[in-house]
Amino acid sequence: MTDCIFCKIINNELPSRKIYEDEDIVAFLDLTQVTPGHTLVVPKKHVADIFDYDEELAATVFSRIPKIARAIKRSNPEIAGMNVMSNNGTIAYQSVFHSHIHLLPRYTARDDFSIHFGDHSDKYTAEELDAIVASIKNEMEE
Repeated sequence: MTDCIFCKIINNELPSRKIYEDEDIVAFLDLTQVTPGHTLVVPKKHVADIFDYDEELAATVFSRIPKIARAIKRSNPEIAGMNVMSNNGTIAYQSVFHSHIHLLPRYTARDDFSIHFGDHSDKYTAEELDAIVASIKNEMEE
């Protein structure tokens, strides 16, 4: 894709701070550096989001995540944990429409980043949860 910023990084048309590259993926520091070491793992094949992955691409990309995450963690003894996340679609805060996985090192509870999942368990009956499960199972591909 000609106007994709990540495709341009992959093709060395734009500078980046690559930490890993192989025939299928590239990993580079996110310009925003939410926390030091914040890295993006990007498939070289242009896919917009997780919904465009086939099983082979998913296996390829996600198999690299632990290796890269361990290297980031070992690079700084102050890293206490890591968020691994992917935003898919505008509603989920995706801003670059070339799939990418964020590896976000966490140092303290006071890092300038938070995810808060509220407890909404009291809003659903057992029947409603069963209906959600049935609907999803009905759409599972063989």
